[in-house]
Formats: sequence, structure tokens, C-alpha cells
Amino acid sequence: MRGVKRFGVQEKLSPRFVGPFEILERVGAVAYKVALPPRLAGVHDVFHVSNLRKYVHDPEHILEYVPTKLQEDMTYEKFPAFIVDREVKKLQNREIPYVKVHWCEHDDQENT
Repeated sequence: MRGVKRFGVQEKLSPRFVGPFEILERVGAVAYKVALPPRLAGVHDVFHVSNLRKYVHDPEHILEYVPTKLQEDMTYEKFPAFIVDREVKKLQNREIPYVKVHWCEHDDQENT
């Protein structure tokens, strides 16, 4: 589903689609009623076809859950796994090295 602002993600680069969710019934010619979890109780459960995307099951999409170790102040440490890319930018008479890092317990979309 897309086009909904209540999914708890207020970042600039929020995910384009959220789900998958089970379709309960067809409502009219171009809308569907979707089974939403209780945490999305404030979201209307009928969506236009243009806001839905078909989900094709792929066994590789199933990920193992690894709990994150939280500290007492509810923070956690990120550890780099490997370097994805390197680049050197030249500004006038300076060279600035840039490194893109893949972090442990994060997917490829969160490389920095």
C-alpha cells in the first residue's frame, strides 16, 4: 500500500509501500478492503487499486529475526560490516575521501 501517512515513518525517505496485507473483499470496481493489523487502526481499510501492488511470494524474502541489544538509555551501537564503495571528491586544492558502509543488522537500503 502507498499514499498513507500514518505508518509511523516520518523520515524524508520513507518506504514506498507497506505490507503485505490480505485482501478481504472487492469494494466497487476499483477498490479493495484490506485486513490491517491493530497498530494501523487509524487507517481506513479500503484502498484504490492504484495504491496497491501485487505481492509475489518468494522464499528468499523470509529473514531470520535477530534481536538488537539495547542499552539502558534505549540506544544501540552500529557496527560496520564491510565497505560498499569508495570515492574521492576534489574541492579546489583538497581531496575528501568518501566511504559507503554496510552496517551489521541493516539491509542494503540503509547503507551510509
